Amino acid sequence: MGVDAEKEITKLWRDLHSAQDEICKTYYRWREVAVEMAGPGVKPLDVALKAAEKMGKEIGKSFLPRLNWLKGEDVFLLSLGRLMAGLWLTEGGIAAAEKGDKPGEVLITCTRCPWPSAAKEYGVPMEEVALTRLRLFESLLEDVSVFFNIPLKIEMLKAIPRGHGVYLLRLYKANGGGK
Repeated sequence: MGVDAEKEITKLWRDLHSAQDEICKTYYRWREVAVEMAGPGVKPLDVALKAAEKMGKEIGKSFLPRLNWLKGEDVFLLSLGRLMAGLWLTEGGIAAAEKGDKPGEVLITCTRCPWPSAAKEYGVPMEEVALTRLRLFESLLEDVSVFFNIPLKIEMLKAIPRGHGVYLLRLYKANGGGK
């Protein structure tokens, strides 16, 4: 019996999209429970930012074996930017990283992000979506900065949940590629 490659690829593609959809939904289900369990005085944004910080730290640690300073600062930063853009790809987004206009600067763009749609479904404010994504990336950089002894920073220039139609983040070495 032969294998219908097109049918198998279509099934895998559908399964991938279902799994990507569940990433966001599971996070927001968890958020609802955590806010409920924390009690009436808790701010949902504080819970979300703490979660983003925890996730970012873990992701940053997982990036360490994939990063290498031996090819120089520009290659290192671009590799790191690509790993960060890859998070959106894993979640079902469309993202890329490229060298910025200034030395020691990488621009990370995301033109399709699944998080605002999922957040809307769960009644989460759009500003929270932008702030948690930024906090995730900031905390991700903490251990990378310490491990490589390079002060790294990231700033959000544009955000889909803020109505810009695209995420644009600027990754740079704090004492070299700053403003």
